[in-house]
Amino acid sequence: MSLFVAAALLAVLSGGMCEEKVFLQRAGTAFNNRQYTSVLTVSNGERFGNWTWPELCPDTFFAVGFSIRVESNQYGVDDTALNGIRLICAKDEDRSFLYSIESHTGYFGEWSHPQYCPRGVLNSFQIRVEPHQGLFGDDTAVNNIKFRCSTNPTLEGPGMTWGEYGSWSQVCDGGICGIETKMEDYQYGLDDSTLNDVRFHCCGKPQQVRWTVK
Repeated sequence: MSLFVAAALLAVLSGGMCEEKVFLQRAGTAFNNRQYTSVLTVSNGERFGNWTWPELCPDTFFAVGFSIRVESNQYGVDDTALNGIRLICAKDEDRSFLYSIESHTGYFGEWSHPQYCPRGVLNSFQIRVEPHQGLFGDDTAVNNIKFRCSTNPTLEGPGMTWGEYGSWSQVCDGGICGIETKMEDYQYGLDDSTLNDVRFHCCGKPQQVRWTVK
């Protein structure tokens, strides 16, 4: 049974047909043939790991919110901090049917509750990064992320506080529509840093169709 059908059935069984329901479906790589205009990057990502696969929102959908996977302070045991970023995609201002994309994520921590732009889309970002801690230090790399909405509000994830925020990325005039993460593979008991960097795909605004009467 698909997630959409299951959610709809739950609404019927709970007697909630009069309430607005939100359906969230995992997009994965299903829409990776979508055309994008540029890639948003920052300069303070860390060195470990490799770039993994991209995931993009469906055509005409843009990122309007996000959640993050964070491992809390381990108090002397290996810390990994931010493990993953999940974007939530919507079409126009319709938030009743949403898709999620996240690329590769780490294995530690819990996903936070989603945060959304009150209106508009995500159009730039900034990451908090702890620099390399040396041979015997505990590397956490990316600790947190901020997004700016096209309507100006700034959203910050509930991540960890090690390291500093770097500069903001370029601004995407249309809106963020995809994600690709740089991940360090699981280290099997050695120092894990998990998420080391992230970049986001920028898509242009949908073309407005004009009808003329002859």
